[in-house]
Parts: sequence; C-alpha cells; structure tokens
Amino acid sequence: MIIIMRRGATPEEIEQVKAKLEGLGFGVHLSEGVKRTILGAIGGDKSKIDVEQLMSLPGVERVVHVMEPYKLVSRAFHPDDTVVEVGDVKVGSGTLTVIAGPCAVENYTTLLETAKEVKKAGATILRGGSFKPRTSPYSFQGHGLEGLKMLASAGKAVGLPVVTEVMDTRDVEVVAQYADLLQIGARNAQNYPLLKEVGQSGVPVLLKRGMHCTYEDWLLAAEYIASSGNTQIILAERGIRTFETHTRNTLDLSAVPVIHKLSHLPVVVDPSHATGQAELVPAMAKAAVAAGSDALMIEVHHNPQTAWCDGRQSLNFQQFSQLMDEIRTIAQAIGRKVAA
Repeated sequence: MIIIMRRGATPEEIEQVKAKLEGLGFGVHLSEGVKRTILGAIGGDKSKIDVEQLMSLPGVERVVHVMEPYKLVSRAFHPDDTVVEVGDVKVGSGTLTVIAGPCAVENYTTLLETAKEVKKAGATILRGGSFKPRTSPYSFQGHGLEGLKMLASAGKAVGLPVVTEVMDTRDVEVVAQYADLLQIGARNAQNYPLLKEVGQSGVPVLLKRGMHCTYEDWLLAAEYIASSGNTQIILAERGIRTFETHTRNTLDLSAVPVIHKLSHLPVVVDPSHATGQAELVPAMAKAAVAAGSDALMIEVHHNPQTAWCDGRQSLNFQQFSQLMDEIRTIAQAIGRKVAA
C-alpha cells in the first residue's frame, strides 16, 4: 500500500503519516519525487489500515493498493525514474551509459591498456571479472582479491568507476571496498541471501536477469535488494535460455520497454553475453539503444583470440571504437546522446 501526499505537503504532514503507519506496525519507505512524496507501507497487517482515517490526515491526496508483489521497485510506488550514481556517472539520467572492459582481469598491463582504449572510445564505466562463475570447475575462476586490486587501480588510473561481480555473501564486504558497482550475475539472480547482503552494502548493484527468470522473478529479485535498504539498482538484460542454440542466449529486447513500464529502475542491455558471438554484438547493441536502454555493457579485449575467457564474444579495440561511433548515430536519431 502506498500513500501519495499532495503537492506541497509539509514535512510535518509527512511525518504524521509516517508515525501513523509505524504505530500500526508497518515499516515505512519514503520516496521523494520531483512532484510528490510517496510513503510505502511495508510488511505488517494491511487489515489494520483504515483507509478513510489515513485519507483524513492533512496532506494526504490518496491511498493506493499496489497489486504487484514487488513494491519498492514498482513504477506505481515511485513514478519518477531512478538515477543510479556509479562514482560520478549517472545511469538512467536520460543519456546512454556504456560499460566496457574484459570478461576477466588477466593482468594489470593489458587491463590498463584496455581501460585507456575504452575510455578514449567513449565508455564511462570499466568492467572486469575478479571472481568468475564458470560452468566448468576447471575453467579460469578469476584472480580474486588480486584481481579486485588491479581493477580498482586501473579504474583510478584512467578516471573510470568500476563494476565487478560478487558471487558469495562472504565476499561482499571486500568487493564493496574496491568496486563502485556490484554485479549479481545470472546464476545468482535468485540467490536471496546474496541479494540481501548487497542490499545492505550501501554500494549500487547491477542485477542481471537470471537465464530462466520471468519479468516478475527479476523484479522480485530486485525487491530483495531494495527491501534491504538499497534502491540504487540497475537491471541488466543479458538474454534468457530458450530452445534456440545458435546464439549463446536469446536477447529479449522487449524487456527494455516492459521493465520501464513496470519499474522505475534503469535498464542495461548486455549484447555480449546474450549473443555469445562478437559479430552479432554491434547489431544487438544498436537495437538496444533504439529500444530505449539506459546503458550497454560490452566485453572488450586487446586480443580476443588469446582471452582467458569469453574471447568469442569480445570486441577488439577497433571494433569497439567503430561501434561507439554507430551508437552515437542511433542515439542522435532518437533524440538521445551518449554519456561522455
């Protein structure tokens, strides 16, 4: 249930409604939008709420029942778009953000080279895996803490905030010390203890859609993070598992407008993991921009043929630079610009 305050409601009126809800045993989430303030009644026994009594409180415009099982991340609860601040980069602010870098941190020299090149081409967030969730236990699993240090150092050297995946609740605290954005991968999209932990970290979260997740499953996963105190969430569409085997996954571009309709959270599209083939990445990246994606997440490697993981889907520097030029053209055609 949400209580929408009238435009111009005073802090005292808002506090009175909050105190009333807390007195009935509800947690209260306050959302202060551009036009109105909205209070969400979380948990508790809804039968205790006397709607007419709430409506009689000064400053209350209306009381609305939120029908979706996800509350805090729903558009009904927070009509204005959420802007997620990753370092000094604002994701969801109306400009297109590009996240780029290697699948895995291999060594500092090539990572720094890649960071310089993706920044020069126009990327504003550096990605790189330190803890790698691999299908095979014999594949490269990442450098762990040393990889984190290299990623943070490279990002600082070129002036880019960094994103990396966290896989274990025991690692959240240390990863949060080095990363500006915590990534929850597809395999952990419904790892609820991990979602709660990153929700308590105070660091923005990039939540990838699970390979078998419906939109509701995905948004409920985000709700776990939000209900733990962190609404700085970016939702990442990276393809879902279908009967088609030609591509690595099936990229669901309809997720972009649908999620924008259902939720106030920004959406990023990852065409690299969706297609699994470098030659398909540019087309899907441009389609994602046209569909209204707030950001792109693209794997870039100095020499994809020698990459320790996911080289097949990684762009080289020249391909990435060319793609950035094409993305700017697409963005301009629909009245948008690429963050710089």
